[in-house]
Amino acid sequence: MSDTTRIWHARDFGGPAGGGGHVTVIGAGIAGLVAAYELERLGYRVEVLEGNTRIGGRIHTHRFGSGPGAPSVELGAMRIPTHHRRTLEYIRRLRLGGRLRVFTTLLSEENAFLQTADGFVRIKDAPGPLREAFRADLARHCPGRRYADDVVTFGAWLTAIVDATAPPDLREALREDLRRQLLDLVAHVDLARHLRGPARDRVDLHSLFTAHPGIRAGCSGRLDSFLDDILTETSPALLRLDGGMDQLPRRLAGRLRAPVSFGHRVVGIDVRGDDVVLRIRSGSRIIVRRSDFVVCTVPFPALRRMRLTGLDADKLAVLDDVVYCPATKVAFHCREPFWREGGIRGGASFTGGRIRQTYYPPVDGDPGRGAALLASYTIGDEAGRLGRMPARRRHRLVLQELSEVHPELLSPGMVLDAVSAAWADSPWTGGGCTTRWGKSAQECEEELARACRPVNRLFFAGEHCSTAPAWIEGAIESALRVVEEVESFAPGGGRAPAVSGHHDPAGAL
Repeated sequence: MSDTTRIWHARDFGGPAGGGGHVTVIGAGIAGLVAAYELERLGYRVEVLEGNTRIGGRIHTHRFGSGPGAPSVELGAMRIPTHHRRTLEYIRRLRLGGRLRVFTTLLSEENAFLQTADGFVRIKDAPGPLREAFRADLARHCPGRRYADDVVTFGAWLTAIVDATAPPDLREALREDLRRQLLDLVAHVDLARHLRGPARDRVDLHSLFTAHPGIRAGCSGRLDSFLDDILTETSPALLRLDGGMDQLPRRLAGRLRAPVSFGHRVVGIDVRGDDVVLRIRSGSRIIVRRSDFVVCTVPFPALRRMRLTGLDADKLAVLDDVVYCPATKVAFHCREPFWREGGIRGGASFTGGRIRQTYYPPVDGDPGRGAALLASYTIGDEAGRLGRMPARRRHRLVLQELSEVHPELLSPGMVLDAVSAAWADSPWTGGGCTTRWGKSAQECEEELARACRPVNRLFFAGEHCSTAPAWIEGAIESALRVVEEVESFAPGGGRAPAVSGHHDPAGAL
């Protein structure tokens, strides 16, 4: 029986309840809510503390207005890969399955734009300019090397995806890996069956790497680890929740017996032998509260800001070792979905510059109330620079730069409002999401084990404590692991091991 199936079964079919006790969950993101929900189902008394005024953590649907029909945009998580079975199982169990829709991703909309050396072109017109630019790049960096047209086509499209998705510190390194290693490996493969389009001028990277997994074995660690994100983010097998991703945390919170305590910011954690003592700021007061068990789901940058006692040196060290990639999103409320006049029905443009990616959300609300545009989605250093700007300056910069692609934005009254989320500068997160790019499989496993390891009765969950960092799936995976750890520690369940390695049962859900 898988981890989630066992936990659901315990309550639904009269299975054994847990040993009881009081559990405090720090953070009302998806990991905290899943952990609280499942622990309650097993018989624990659970309270959830959230310093912010909303639930969801890095699931954040913003609505331009109130009531049904208000245009909405995702300032946090916005897509669900179809192979993320835990996430889809919770969506089904919470009766949200009927709201699943296809998420149209980067480079999948023919009329969206792509930045090239010659300026912005429609994606349908991009193959020629991309190949020319890639040949020029090869001539500059690898003089004398020649490749067949289909290999150049592969290199051109992979470079375009790397440029669109990788943070700046990785872009050139990944391009160098591509030039020096991957092209030679691909040159020995028959690419004909992976070419797409009327002119056979595109490569289906997903089918290529699936059919020839050995290609990746020859990649450097930094390229191989990033390929996972490239293939996932550009996959046609992505879903979204019609009506907003925040329906998932809201539906979970509605199933809890105890309400979430908003405005309760944990500022200190003291791990003791038989309990954990929390110092909680609520308004101008400091509340001291004891708990039998504590599940901490806040990202490590936010955890580092707390006063921590009773944690060993290695646990304190891993709080610094886990790397978080900044992420910043800027969205506009537009008077109308002007991009549709140019044939753009969804997907995203790679606009480059400082704003990088622009997504066109579905216009699902009342047409008379306008439409949302995810004007800029950046990660890495570019996200950090945008995030450190005052919000109004950030919005003006994005408007100015995006108007080069979409001059309609400068029409009087077109932009009605602007909003943004700079996750690296949020007091509740201190970072966008965890990344393990460039690390070997062994290094990733060791870091994960250190991040997950409980300290006596203090347990850790969140996407940073999972095998699927940066995804809702990872948050849920970590929450289910923590539930099992608490169960093992509780009276009658046996003491949890001192070191908890990563736990990803085969065939989960």
